[in-house]
Amino acid sequence: MSSGQPQPALFLSKVERRYPQGEGFLEVLRSADLAIWPGEIVALIAPSGTGKSTLLHVAGLLEKPDGGEVYVGGKPTASMNDHERTRVRREELGFVYQFHHLLPEFSALENVVIPQLIRGLPKTEARDRGKQILTFLGLGKRLENRPGELSGGEQQRVAIARAVANAPRLLLADEPTGNLDPNTADRVFQTLVSIVRASKLAALIATHNMDLAARMDRRVTIREGQIVQLR
Repeated sequence: MSSGQPQPALFLSKVERRYPQGEGFLEVLRSADLAIWPGEIVALIAPSGTGKSTLLHVAGLLEKPDGGEVYVGGKPTASMNDHERTRVRREELGFVYQFHHLLPEFSALENVVIPQLIRGLPKTEARDRGKQILTFLGLGKRLENRPGELSGGEQQRVAIARAVANAPRLLLADEPTGNLDPNTADRVFQTLVSIVRASKLAALIATHNMDLAARMDRRVTIREGQIVQLR
């Protein structure tokens, strides 16, 4: 991609992904293209078995494409070695899943601080940033509570705080409200939107909730291995 001009936070160009199946291959992504810009929230709506998880894994550098290129902040990643890909995931990508995967023996604040320490931030700076994000997300009075002492919605908000603690370029979320009741899901979604807007990061959010998808900037799906814009 050309330098000196604004770049998408994520750009998939002609991405191919296939898996061995019997004597042949199952093509999941075929010449798939997608651009997501800073500050943009894109909903990924796709039935099970159409490649949603594969797309998120490729975009999140958890799987390498079999063809095409994945650009993060304008930088090609397909030829990066494992060490370089890990660095990009740690510094430029944030992940939120349906289940929060918080460390149960640590407090809410510690769960947000740990990824920052791994990146190399000083402990004082990491704690200050963690407190700031959790307070922004309405958890200022729950900093020292462990996950088991938090509600499902609070746990997911901690997971969101952890995902954005290192100021990523791109947030990838896989059914982040899928394990919550409708009212809690709505509150968590509003939290997610608020932090994305405030941080000016880009977000790709996979969801089956059509009401939430309708409130995002754009909606895309996967058809016959290609990414298609929905109106």
